Amino acid sequence: MTDDTADATRPDRAAAVERVRERAAELAPALGATWTDDEPWTFLTDLTAIGSRMAGSEGERRAAGLVADAFERAGLADVRTEPFDLPAWERGSASLDVTVSGRDGEPTTRSFEALALPYSPAGDASGELVDVGYGTPAEIDERDVAGRIAVASTTTPSGGRFVHRMEKFGYAIDSGAVGFVFVNHVDGQLPPTGSLTFGEEAEAAAVGVSKETGAWLREYAAGGGGTGGAGAGDGATEGSGPGAQAELSVEASTTPGESRNVIGRAGPDTDERVLLLAHYDAHDIAEGALDNGCGIATVATAAGILADADLPLGVDVVAVGAEEVGLLGAEHLAERVDRDRVKGVVNVDGAGRFRDLVALAHASTATASVAEAVSAATRQPIEVDAQPHPFSDQWPFVRRGVPALQLHSDSGDRGRGWGHTHADTRDKVDDRNVREHAMLIALIVAEFAADERDLPRLDRAELAAAFREADFETGMRAADLWPADWD
Repeated sequence: MTDDTADATRPDRAAAVERVRERAAELAPALGATWTDDEPWTFLTDLTAIGSRMAGSEGERRAAGLVADAFERAGLADVRTEPFDLPAWERGSASLDVTVSGRDGEPTTRSFEALALPYSPAGDASGELVDVGYGTPAEIDERDVAGRIAVASTTTPSGGRFVHRMEKFGYAIDSGAVGFVFVNHVDGQLPPTGSLTFGEEAEAAAVGVSKETGAWLREYAAGGGGTGGAGAGDGATEGSGPGAQAELSVEASTTPGESRNVIGRAGPDTDERVLLLAHYDAHDIAEGALDNGCGIATVATAAGILADADLPLGVDVVAVGAEEVGLLGAEHLAERVDRDRVKGVVNVDGAGRFRDLVALAHASTATASVAEAVSAATRQPIEVDAQPHPFSDQWPFVRRGVPALQLHSDSGDRGRGWGHTHADTRDKVDDRNVREHAMLIALIVAEFAADERDLPRLDRAELAAAFREADFETGMRAADLWPADWD
């Protein structure tokens, strides 16, 4: 952020800080009750006990019912459920067999554990393995991936933005790869999952494998340096010999299904609204405690505080479904609401997991200043980052010019950590983070709704320029996410 944005001596910033302090004093009983409330932990326990909350599944439907009950207990008005259709992907088995030459020159085939990635089509792919390191466009361009199966890490080099799985897959397939293997960078025999596309079947089969499996694959792959997987891309240079032959097979189905959004209201029933969002679905391989059980628990807890607030605008609190397979619930919501009457969006995806809150402002200095004011007024650290990205539920609104803030939290490590793996379980959660972040988010949403708070619309040309400056265009085009009206 610019220095003037962060300058606490500016009159408008000083007024905002004082507003937040006054609001915190007014809400002191609700904030104090939240400090010791056991409802967030109980709700998270009920949610994670369901098992799979995959989009379109029976588990997701049951989770929507739990969320509706939580919204009712929080005191929200007009709680309702809105269904929508989606292509529901269901996981079957997956296999990855690699044939290599032994010391005697005879071929030997090894089988490795693999998980199909959502929206992978059913089918087979065969070809040499090729190590594309982190899977950035530059690395893929440096390797000959045509007719081969690309092997890419879940992480990306430090010093630059995080490159999303969909970008890596899309660019590799566009470059001629016939299959894709996504290698976790976290120890523990944890193959990762994650959708390949936004709401439609992908063009090629793809699987996730553990870091430990990835070490073998890189050693066998063309372009691999034989490093044993100590780090993605270590020594990965073309010319280390042909890659081993691999056979990748996926069983999966994509059929018509149904998800749903759960909606309630805090404050008056006004024409202009603020939207507070969190997704409640999760991948089918774990409990989804961190991603995004913590987020929806944080929102349900913040809703109880906002229900006690004297708000000048209505706040629609929305638990969106089917985020993990393409932001489909948020897309449905963005199409349904009158966006000209949405003052701003607060998306809670990643908050409540770790100690310190992070506010992603998505190219809006106005929403960034809200987070800064709340941080200053409460003396709670909130790291503010202006850089935009298209991979969470604010995106359907941001690309249409609605200012947004995404609330995340920082583990200190790069990447998802336990997220999108079997290890995303309730034991990883410290519910003190959920309660504390709920208090801060309630104050952020109340400041969004303040009469004095101006949240200008995002200019399309400036937004496109911000994404280009952040080096998103190539990857977003490969993932078919670059808006046509930005050209």
